[in-house]
Amino acid sequence: MQKSFYTFFLFLFLTSLSAQAKVDTLLIQSPSMQKILKAGVVTPDSYKKKKNGPYPVLYLLHGYSGNFSNWLKVPPQKDLLQNMSDKYQLIIVTPDGGYGSWYYDSPVDKASQYETFITSELRKEVESRYRAIPERNSRFISGLSMGGHGALYLATRHPELYLAAGSMSGSLNVAGIDRKNLLPSIEAVLGPKTENQQVYEANSIVHMVPLLKQSGVHFMIDCGVDDFLIEDNRELHRRLVYEKVPHEYTERPGTHSWAYWGNALEYHLLFFQKVRALK
Repeated sequence: MQKSFYTFFLFLFLTSLSAQAKVDTLLIQSPSMQKILKAGVVTPDSYKKKKNGPYPVLYLLHGYSGNFSNWLKVPPQKDLLQNMSDKYQLIIVTPDGGYGSWYYDSPVDKASQYETFITSELRKEVESRYRAIPERNSRFISGLSMGGHGALYLATRHPELYLAAGSMSGSLNVAGIDRKNLLPSIEAVLGPKTENQQVYEANSIVHMVPLLKQSGVHFMIDCGVDDFLIEDNRELHRRLVYEKVPHEYTERPGTHSWAYWGNALEYHLLFFQKVRALK
């Protein structure tokens, strides 16, 4: 009798966990990198009913030294992504972008082809497994720090894929980075800076404004006023204004921190919701 009681209790416990679990961890074989990568997928509560959907998709990128689970576990707001997925009725995907890939297809490291992974391999996997709308007008990308750079970079290079892109505290001037803890990671994917200055500029958002202008993507950029990257964000804003590129730019109190990014995410979702409604 006692054994049956504990068995029944365990069944109820596991059923309860299953009912609450709305986050999947995908294991994805990347042909371009010949390795398995992870991505988190958060679906809204309404997704449980098969008649609902399909849903828009947000690809949400992590920063330097991070991984796919950062957005799921680190924000100070409990269940941030689940709450945002429920509120805005969209699927949120958190890809693994490597320790310091900068979301490039590296010309010097075949094991670092994250542009291809996110824009092609992961996207196709998500759209084949989930009730996701496979159209540009329902696909968005955003990220923090290195991921902010990645979101603007990938959307600019693949404007046929994304309706809008956002950057939170983005590291937007890769060509100007000389911090000892960051430069080696960039040289590992772009080659030595002293020998490839033109390559660095061609792959820095602040130098890609003509491409942003012709992309037709809707851009949102925000940064904390006490963030060490604030001047790079202001410089991009100035260049976009000068070239008359439509965009939304915001500075709010804050530093380069999860407290800022956790608060910033909903502003991005509101922006994406607005531009989608205009289509």
